[in-house]
Formats: sequence, C-alpha cells, structure tokens
Amino acid sequence: MVLTAIVGRPNVGKSTLFNKLTGRRTAIVDDAPGITRDRIYGKTEWLGREFSLVDTGGIEDSKDEILTEMRAQAQLAIDTADVIIFVTDLRSGVTAGDSEVAAILQKSGKPIVLCVNKCDNVGKTPPELYEFYNLGLGEPFPVSSVHGHGTGDLLDEVIKHFPVGDGVHDVPPEDEISVAIIGKPNAGKSSLVNKIAGEKRVIVSEIAGTTRDAIDLPVEYNGEKYVLIDTAGLRKKSKIRTGENVEKYGALRAYMAVDRSDVCVMMIDATEGFTEQDSKVAGYAHDKGKASVIAINKWDLIEKNDKTMKEFTKTLERDFSFMKYAPFVFISAKTGQRIDKLFELIKYTGEQNARRISTGMLNDMLAIATARVQPPTDKGKRLKLYYITQASVKPPTFVVFCNKIDLFHFSYQRYIENQIRETFSMDGTPIVIIPRERGE
Repeated sequence: MVLTAIVGRPNVGKSTLFNKLTGRRTAIVDDAPGITRDRIYGKTEWLGREFSLVDTGGIEDSKDEILTEMRAQAQLAIDTADVIIFVTDLRSGVTAGDSEVAAILQKSGKPIVLCVNKCDNVGKTPPELYEFYNLGLGEPFPVSSVHGHGTGDLLDEVIKHFPVGDGVHDVPPEDEISVAIIGKPNAGKSSLVNKIAGEKRVIVSEIAGTTRDAIDLPVEYNGEKYVLIDTAGLRKKSKIRTGENVEKYGALRAYMAVDRSDVCVMMIDATEGFTEQDSKVAGYAHDKGKASVIAINKWDLIEKNDKTMKEFTKTLERDFSFMKYAPFVFISAKTGQRIDKLFELIKYTGEQNARRISTGMLNDMLAIATARVQPPTDKGKRLKLYYITQASVKPPTFVVFCNKIDLFHFSYQRYIENQIRETFSMDGTPIVIIPRERGE
C-alpha cells in the first residue's frame, strides 16, 4: 500500500491534518509543540485510491533525547514514504525551521507536496501564501486542517505522485485470500514463506528481527490463490531499544499487515512454547476480527511420544482460552511437514470469517436457545430477546434486539455466541454480538 508521510516542524498542525484526512481522532492534538512523538498510522481513500498516512513528530534540531528520537522517527517516515506532505504555517510564514526541513526533504528525492496550513478564511488567496514559493518546492496548497478547506486539492496533487499500478487496488481480488503470518521474532515466519514459495524470497537468519518490512508474496497452492504477508516479529516495546527505529517501523508494518489480511497465521515456536508476547500478538488479530490459525512451528525439533501432541494441544488450549475458535496445526517450515493441512485451515477459516447466515435460520436458533436456557432477570425484570440478524461479515457480526441492554449480561451474550457456533458449525473466526434495544 502506498505510504504518504506528513512532516514539518513542530506545531504547524500535522496531527490535525492527519485526523481530518483519516476521519478519525487518532493523533493527539494540542497547542503545545512536540505532542506527537512516535509515528501514527492511518488509512484514507481519495478518488477510489486507498493509501496509508503516517503522522510524525515535528522536526527540529535539539540535544534533548526525546526530541532527537522524534527527529529520527520523522526521518524514518521520510525514508520509507512514497509521497511526502510538507506542512507549514501561514500565520508564522516561512521560518528557518521550514527551510531546514525543506532541505532535508529535497535530499530524499521523494515527491513533495507543499501544504500551507491554517488558511482558515474562505475566499481570495491570502497574499502571505506566495512567500512559500521561496522554499523551492513548487506550488503551495492552502489548507485549513481544522475546517477541511483545500484538502481536496491537496489530495488531488498527492495521488498524482503515486507509483503507477501500486496502491490503486491494494485489496486482493475476490478469489485471493490475504494471509498475514505473524508472531514474535525467530518463530520461523520467513522460513515458512520461503518453503511455500520454493525460493529464498525472504532473508532467513537465526538472528531475531531480520525481517523489517511486511513483504507480500502471491502464491498458488492446490489451485487456490493466496497473498502471503511475511511480517516483522512483534516484540515487547520494552525490548526495542531507543534508536532501533527500523524495528519499530517494522512492528507497525506488521500491525498494518494484520489490518489488511483475511486470515492470520499465528506462528508459535514449539521449542519455546507459549509466551506473553504470543498472547499479545494473537490478541491484536482477535481484536481486529480476523480469522486465525495457530501454527506450532519447529515440530521436527521436539522429542515426541504418542502423547506429546495431545499434551501440547491441551496446554495451548488453556493459553489461548481467549480465542478458542482458532484451530491448531503442528508444522515444520524447514521440512514442509503439514503445510497442506495449514492451507486447508487457512481456506476454511477464511470462508468462515466471510460466512452469512439467513435471518430465518438465526431466529430459529434464538428461539431454541432461549427456551433451553432462560434469559437472566434482575430486580424482577427479565431479559427478552426479540430478534437477531447478521449485520456484516469479516468478522460475522450479529445484532440482537432486546427489551433492555443492561439485562443482556456478558455471560448470556457468550451463551448466544456459543449457540451460533454450535448450531452453524462456525469456528476459526471471532464472532461479534451487538445488543440493541428495540426502537433504537
């Protein structure tokens, strides 16, 4: 996906512009400079072209450790971006800081779109705008990030610089399944990709953290089309030392890969077993509503007897109790053991994640479920469930209409979810239950 970086000196309105373009208040906005420290990512779409935006901390010279780190973060965003939006401030005019940032950007060789922010008055072009031609970056685009004025012209210019054929239709075609291979470092993600591809597409090393970017690889397996996304290993933030900017960026790329995937393959190192970080990585995929398969890799290195797999599975079921729907498969990326089974599960869970159930069948299930286990009561009032319908897929999302949301406790919601799974054999995917009071 095409990446566009929003850069500039502190307090020119970068985060406000980022929030306006993404349509969400993701970045913290404050009048104090230096609020944004890390790079914050979001998605937006313009004229049918979806792309990623990254908001960066302000660039300025400083010996302060945090400000130096912010500058490094911004520089990394510049290095990895396809297009750069350089944000300046009409009210303060061209400053020495703007000139320094412009010099940095010109050295990058990347396409630069000059945005002059805080042009809040609609009407004639403010005469102060022409001063910004002195930066030598071409035409300045007047914008009000608060009100949204001028953002359309700005985005028109941004997408002119997109690489040809890249990022226009970044979502795989309907007949392709996008698979993010996730896990902590050195779990064997790149080895698995290389084994499937039959070529050394990704660098494989015993050193944890070799993969930095999310790498897309189209493959065809048993007549089915897939896009495999090998991601950087996700470590605890405390394990990523200050200055390891590329690794921080790789971790963010991995989260973005999960966002655009259909199925996540969670890689577990059999020689290490389940770790707290495995739980967090899998939890992100779960929270995003992704179909998931848990692949226990390096199974060829484990000394086994006839009970080993059963005991290992039992332990993992306890560890992954928050995502009981996810199937397990014991593989070896090195030897190719059970790769066929892995692809069967990827296909199956992807289909489950996109499955629709008719409203009539759902309400038949609801009638049986409420007759079998009476809805709860509270202070003499009983929960009544009137109606259920499926609102969306990926993940399957069901809206249940009731008399009072407060009575629809989490435990009974979980019971209804379990009844959906049991009745319609729906596993491999999270299920979302949304209660609604009748009349909402």
